Amino acid sequence: MTDTLTVVDNRTGKKYELPVHDGTIRAMDLRQIKTGADDFGLMTYDPAFMNTANCRSAITYIDGDNGILLYRGYPIEQLAEESDYLETAYLILFGELPTAAQMQAWTREITLHTMLHENIKKLMEGFQYDAHPMAIFLSTVGAMSSFYPEAKHIHDKSARMRQTHRLIAKVPSIAAWAYRHSIGRPYVYPDNDLSFSGNFLNMLFKMTELKYQPNPVLARALDVLFILHADHEQNCSTTTMRTIGSSHADPYSSLAGAAAALYGPLHGGANEAVLRMLNEIGSVNKVPEFIKRVKSGEGNNRLMGFGHRVYKSYDPRAKVIKKIADLVFAVTGKNPLLEIALELERIALQDDYFVTRKLYPNVDFYSGLIYQAMGFPVEMFPVLFAIPRTAGWIAQWEEMLLDSEQKIARPRQIYTGPGTRDYIPREQRQ
Repeated sequence: MTDTLTVVDNRTGKKYELPVHDGTIRAMDLRQIKTGADDFGLMTYDPAFMNTANCRSAITYIDGDNGILLYRGYPIEQLAEESDYLETAYLILFGELPTAAQMQAWTREITLHTMLHENIKKLMEGFQYDAHPMAIFLSTVGAMSSFYPEAKHIHDKSARMRQTHRLIAKVPSIAAWAYRHSIGRPYVYPDNDLSFSGNFLNMLFKMTELKYQPNPVLARALDVLFILHADHEQNCSTTTMRTIGSSHADPYSSLAGAAAALYGPLHGGANEAVLRMLNEIGSVNKVPEFIKRVKSGEGNNRLMGFGHRVYKSYDPRAKVIKKIADLVFAVTGKNPLLEIALELERIALQDDYFVTRKLYPNVDFYSGLIYQAMGFPVEMFPVLFAIPRTAGWIAQWEEMLLDSEQKIARPRQIYTGPGTRDYIPREQRQ
């Protein structure tokens, strides 16, 4: 038995043998299927890329039916338990867990690049006082390409490595300054004595104390949240990173585009939508009525934070976050919306309507509650998503650059407009 697909074109009666590799056929193999010499050839039509693989990747593996997420082969549960964000970022970028010496060198490189150029500070100060932190963030990341013109040398391995160090290190600094700008507080400089997440908390929340001491539970919780969000296969923002990068744009420009994709409420803003839903429900005793409205399709009620394009069982990241939530709330006090969330989850997981539709809690269901308990306004949620995802974006961008099969992205279309017609002078138009 050969790994081929036999296609019979009933329009012409011709038979074609298409090779099958890794459970896929190549779309270009369909081009040979024509009705005549003038026929362009057969194409596939796949809105939103629901069943199209546009790359080969060795970074992240998802088995959505069984709730499995692996970074370079390592289960997300093990990394969340044993690793920290910088080690996980190293794994995602370079393919293996670092040795002690490699980890020390990697941490040192990141720590040395946390400072931002003073002109970046001036740039950020120019934004309106009430500008959205994500708008400030993605604009500043894009502007960084003008500070590091060698970033355009994308085929120079050492130049790519320098930008990798800079982006991983500076993205939290940009995010923290965007937050401080939005609340009218002076910018805080990095403290290189602190851990990656500890320094980020310092840059966010330091007031007049000489030395900020982050709460170790909150720092660890943030680290775990960063691990969970570091990469997630070919999602909207990652596909954007690869698409922009395919034109050989520098990594700062590509990452700004990826962050813009993440800005959308269907992607990085999903956990904000969960909080809005919980606030609208208002109390635990109103949950059954809300569930009833969702099932009936009444109004515009949707069960936010449940279901996922990929996962058809419980999102493995949601399981980890639920454990972290208890530790965070022990420090911050319970988020008043937590009881509503727990009751909503309890009912939904027992209701055939949601179970048969495979609507299980995803990573966004609890992450917003934790971020809010830690003191972050909802406007910061997509920025908090972008910080860890930077590692995944860069890894995917570099993988795309080094893939000899990749070319500049250029999807086909099915034209539905009018045929050829002649121009009519303005005075003759009806």
